[in-house]
Amino acid sequence: MQDAFEDWLSWHRNEKRSSDKTIEAYAHDIRSFLRFHAEHSGYNVTLKSIDQLQIRDFRSWLAARTGQNLSKTSTARALSAVRGLFKWMNRQQLINNHALDILRTPKKTHAVPKALTKEEAKQVMDQSPELQNDTWVGHRDQAVLLLLYGCGLRISEALDLNQEDAPQKGQDFLRVMGKRNKERLVPILPVISEAIAKYQASCPFPQSPDSPLFFGVKGKRLSPRIIQLQTQKLRGLLGLPETATPHALRHSFATHLLSNGGDLRAIQELLGHNSLSTTQRYTDVDADELLKVYDKAHPSAKK
Repeated sequence: MQDAFEDWLSWHRNEKRSSDKTIEAYAHDIRSFLRFHAEHSGYNVTLKSIDQLQIRDFRSWLAARTGQNLSKTSTARALSAVRGLFKWMNRQQLINNHALDILRTPKKTHAVPKALTKEEAKQVMDQSPELQNDTWVGHRDQAVLLLLYGCGLRISEALDLNQEDAPQKGQDFLRVMGKRNKERLVPILPVISEAIAKYQASCPFPQSPDSPLFFGVKGKRLSPRIIQLQTQKLRGLLGLPETATPHALRHSFATHLLSNGGDLRAIQELLGHNSLSTTQRYTDVDADELLKVYDKAHPSAKK
């Protein structure tokens, strides 16, 4: 069993090219599962004992995790790791156990993202330059935050932009490379283009097409941590809740579009989501606000 486990990790490392952190997490989950199996059965863990596990044994393991107050997210990841190991061992003909095929993954609870109000978002945009002693750094921070709130970019997407990606005069769209190298076009407002141009004009570092659009003070690509810290300072300055993070600006982008009558599928495209259900979690629209949009937009509401 130990050999099979190590061969599976090697397969993840060499064939699937999984990251070191992913392999480390999977290894931890599998060891935890095997320890439970040994204690639960009272026998040494072997390929033969693994082959004889039934669905009730896996349910007992899941119940034990619940008793330890482990999160559903953690348990779902652990179950995914165990499923992966069993599928691999079945393919390698080390075992012939398909009990996991009929075991459902525990449902994860999804926290509803907390959007800023329109007034709070405006305060963040307006006040962000005031936190910096260097004018160009203030312009930089404001341009980044405008991309998050005005275009719905992830912070990684904004900071991965190069000079050649910056909007040109009269350009209405920004080309963004999202998750899984999926490219999308997002509309860019003139106020955002102007903020980026103002930052570029004041930035002291040489700017070539393939250099970062946003620089840190040492001339390297700007770190997300810097923007996170600046947002933290803005929370204290403006009295905003702890949920006011850079990512909350992306939530706010989606929420404010939807509350003003934006189409959910169009917002899905703008955010670069594969699933509409993901976009729905990003929007936190007050029911009264939606009724106002309905009364204003729907033909039947005017009768």
